[in-house]
Amino acid sequence: MDTIDAIILGIIQGLTEFLPVSSSGHLELGKAILGDNSIPEESLLFTVVLHFATALSTIVVFRKDVWEIIGGLFKFQWNEETQFSLKIVISMIPAALVGFFLEDFMEVFFDGAIIIVGIMLIITAILLYLADMAKTTDKGVSYRSAFVIGMAQMVAMLPGISRSGATISTAVLLGIDKTKSARFSFLMVVPLILGKVAKDILSGEIDFESTQMGAMGAGFLAAFLAGLVACTWMIRLVRQSKLTYFAIYCFIVGLIAIGWSIWG
Repeated sequence: MDTIDAIILGIIQGLTEFLPVSSSGHLELGKAILGDNSIPEESLLFTVVLHFATALSTIVVFRKDVWEIIGGLFKFQWNEETQFSLKIVISMIPAALVGFFLEDFMEVFFDGAIIIVGIMLIITAILLYLADMAKTTDKGVSYRSAFVIGMAQMVAMLPGISRSGATISTAVLLGIDKTKSARFSFLMVVPLILGKVAKDILSGEIDFESTQMGAMGAGFLAAFLAGLVACTWMIRLVRQSKLTYFAIYCFIVGLIAIGWSIWG
């Protein structure tokens, strides 16, 4: 993997982590089109680096919210920040359980199953369209809705289902304010990403003797900067009800993926 490849992949990861087009789905499509050896999923360390970069970009964009949540927790008071933190924890439960107990089973779906990616992209498109058509409200996230959004995040572990698209759409369809939906969607994934990074590091499967640290550093910076742009942009798009553009994109790519799987 050279530096240019790392930068390109970093940009793709940074953008697709936040834009509702499914990062895992696009990586699977890329492997099918370019060949397994052309996409640097070759290094678990590189994957960890990119995931950490996107988590860090989320923390930077929502630094005020993160600081208030941390401050509220250390005050040991039952305040708004503490309640929000509990809702984040509740939303993590479904995906955390699947990731911990069914990780090997889930990996089956990431083995060139392009027709599944195509179908899931079309489902993502439908969710995005329905969310764009939903009425604007000022409702906040409840404990019940936090768990339902967490279920959507669990389903989004399938390649082709956009995590941000599924969670934001589900929140909006539950009647939650669109800006609050985007905020909750992006904050709820940070603990999961950091937990996955820690799990991968502690697994002992990462080769820290990599000679490509320069390329990985470039990939990290590209993912971080792209994540900053995509996260900020996505909040504005959700607020302005412009998810239909991504719905159209996902629908077209989904059809292409299905066609590629059948006739390719």
